[in-house]
Amino acid sequence: MDAQAPITQDVLTIPRKVPDGLPNLVGMTRDAMHDALIAVGTPEKQAKMRVGQIWQWIYHWGVRDFALMTNLAKEYRAMLAENFVMTVPEVVTRQVSSDGTRKYLVRIAGGHEVEVVYIPETDRGTLCISSQVGCTLTCSFCHTGTQKLVRNLTAAEIIGQVMVARDDLGEWPVQGAPKDETRLLSNIVLMGMGEPLYNFENVRDAMKIAMDPHGIQLSRRRITLSTSGVVPEIARTAQEIGCQLAISFHATTDEVRDKLVPINKRWPIADLLDALRSYPKVSNSERITFEYVMLDGVNDSDADARRLIKLIDGIPAKINLIPFNEWPGASYKRSSNNRIRAFADIIYKAGYASPIRTPRGEDIMAACGQLKSATERARKSKAQIAQEARL
Repeated sequence: MDAQAPITQDVLTIPRKVPDGLPNLVGMTRDAMHDALIAVGTPEKQAKMRVGQIWQWIYHWGVRDFALMTNLAKEYRAMLAENFVMTVPEVVTRQVSSDGTRKYLVRIAGGHEVEVVYIPETDRGTLCISSQVGCTLTCSFCHTGTQKLVRNLTAAEIIGQVMVARDDLGEWPVQGAPKDETRLLSNIVLMGMGEPLYNFENVRDAMKIAMDPHGIQLSRRRITLSTSGVVPEIARTAQEIGCQLAISFHATTDEVRDKLVPINKRWPIADLLDALRSYPKVSNSERITFEYVMLDGVNDSDADARRLIKLIDGIPAKINLIPFNEWPGASYKRSSNNRIRAFADIIYKAGYASPIRTPRGEDIMAACGQLKSATERARKSKAQIAQEARL
């Protein structure tokens, strides 16, 4: 690795110490739940059936009280309550934007906090979830990147964000009521705090729970994982999760991307694109989304647009153009509307979809790149941020 590359945590991380207390059934894979039930005395011949029953209560009905699991014997429910808990993150604050966007500050084990954002649209409802407390990547345009990494989230804390949002939306089915096919929460994007591929196993397990056909039942095509380019884990994502992939790209030369997305010093553009060319074939994904934040005078020229087209040649792709969402202390400015439209037009004429993302929830600091937990929101000067990002 280049000596000038930023210090980033290794792909293989040391597991976090399991907190004291009873094991949490939320976040366990089916296999892990199976083993846990046997360990507390469930007959092995019954264990698979019990997993199916408990799984449906937790992830289909949204039940977190063993006493309500009425197709289990009272004695068995009492045994479960003695040996397990079913906990999700605690909602500390809930803000609603003028455009309907909801932002939740949720507290997890250890008193740490992360932010979760629900974005309602006419044809879908998207939940933006976090995978880490803080972030290790120090992307210079991102508010979250100015918060140091605290720790990875567990699978329970990741899928728990989805469950908390469904609680607030009142979206769990009601027993005995007619089936309602309307999905207020229809899509998940791993675009909140943290780099998902630096917390691979927990993200994978949580998304497998979200995709399970007997629970929350989201199609893998409804889940998008956004990475800044952790190249060694991209193929693994295709094989073990198979969701849609988005790349936090933002620049067309290594010189500029080194400053905007410092992980580029470790895995430069050419290496990243090589890894991406095989992804749709492995995961059966339709297209890879390239996220491109528009920064005035930095990466928004016509020449940048043309270089971008050449770079992604041969990759089924769409380009999401993101007007920069400003935050206190930011060193950048948003490109003008005319500049963004001109950039989008060049890409569109080359045959690629180039939607311009409408900023959502800016009035509650819930827009892309603005998430940062309140406990860590110490204001930094532009000079401090620039120094930390090596600008």
